[in-house]
Amino acid sequence: MSHVSIVDLNPGACLNGNCRRLPVLLAPCIRQRDLSIQTISDCSADVSSPNLILLRPHSTPLDEGLAGLLKRRSPNVSIFGLFCVGWENRNEAFQSLVRYLDDFLPCPFNHVDLLVRIQRLFGGRQESTNVEGSQTLKQKFRLEMLIGESESFLAAIEKIPPIAGSDISVMILGETGTGKELFARAVHYTSARRDKPFVPVNCGALPDQLFENELFGHAKGAFTDASSSELGLLAVAEGGTLFLDEVDAMSLPSQVKLLRFLQDHEYRPLGSSRTLVADVRIVAATNADLRKLVERKLFREDLYHRLNVVSLQIPALRERPSDIPLLANHLLARFSAQYGRSPSRFSTRAIEKLCAYAWPGNVRELEGAIQRAIILNPPGILQPCDIDLPFSEEHKSAAASLQQAKTHAIVQFERTFLANLLSEHLGNISKAAKAAGKERRTFQRLLQKHGLKGAAFRWTSSA
Repeated sequence: MSHVSIVDLNPGACLNGNCRRLPVLLAPCIRQRDLSIQTISDCSADVSSPNLILLRPHSTPLDEGLAGLLKRRSPNVSIFGLFCVGWENRNEAFQSLVRYLDDFLPCPFNHVDLLVRIQRLFGGRQESTNVEGSQTLKQKFRLEMLIGESESFLAAIEKIPPIAGSDISVMILGETGTGKELFARAVHYTSARRDKPFVPVNCGALPDQLFENELFGHAKGAFTDASSSELGLLAVAEGGTLFLDEVDAMSLPSQVKLLRFLQDHEYRPLGSSRTLVADVRIVAATNADLRKLVERKLFREDLYHRLNVVSLQIPALRERPSDIPLLANHLLARFSAQYGRSPSRFSTRAIEKLCAYAWPGNVRELEGAIQRAIILNPPGILQPCDIDLPFSEEHKSAAASLQQAKTHAIVQFERTFLANLLSEHLGNISKAAKAAGKERRTFQRLLQKHGLKGAAFRWTSSA
């Protein structure tokens, strides 16, 4: 069995939960490739011919000679960098180190992005075979992360290869929670830009006054607090893809700045006299009707046409009900492994309940429902009563009074809210209470009321 070696130069320095649970997050990739993880803290140790080295510099200064040494020792090995706390203002050290890396991600990272990038590095080391012609479309283009076999969903997937084969701007359309970012990643990792960064940005989370700085970066002294030059998102995404989520949330002044870049791919960092050129593909996404926003003068028509050269419509989950059992079972296995729980399965009636629900929040809402079912119930066969859904059938009866329905909704909300907080803070009651704005004693009483214990949420990376 081959090994994935994690070279951790400063154990415990990063407080981010994803870094602490890295082996758990890698579990699906490890099982799929029949690999194991070998964790070492000293890079001089024998790494026993690994397939991949995960290099985590953290906040410790890392001599670029170390990465060069690893590359010379095993020239065929892939080196993946995870840049954690302390690297924000170390541009020179970053540039020196990154030239030795096959790929990298900043921390905190998206676990889907991590898995896709690592699977791509594994796949790049394997020889192609003649059985490719008999594989499904998803297997052929390594789109297995897109779960679904319905006609409308496969029709959307079939558009990915030709879109990825070009370099035009793409607009991904779909309701909230349909997986627009997942499709954007699929376009990126199927394209010739797959070896370069995929950089997602939520336009709705960027204040107007910060948009230009975030996108273009700034030079030293550009404003009062600019003690050093900083790269913008375009520079970070150089050669790769910049994903603009919720592009409809951009203000009109921000739209103008983006339009100028799209016209000739030139930009100027704040406070700099130099005009730079970025080789970056733009993929945008929205759940809004941009044509109506254009008619209401809330979105620029010229920007709309620049972004919407080709569009990709993602079907809502209610439009592909046959995919719900596939997704539910996939998520059940994924979250059971992530939380270190014994595998469970759904009863027939539980699947029927999932299929009968309209899922206004789409796949994202389904993910939340499966997570709650795993966290709040012991391993085994999950029954309909184990799946908390708003306005579920047993509470739609006309016999139920308004007060009964209201009480039930409040209880369900409290239980779900508390479980999510404990999950986020790994069972630490003090931190969860602080996040909820409650005194610890009051928060503890709420947990007792709903039969929740912090210890049940303290999964570790070794679980």
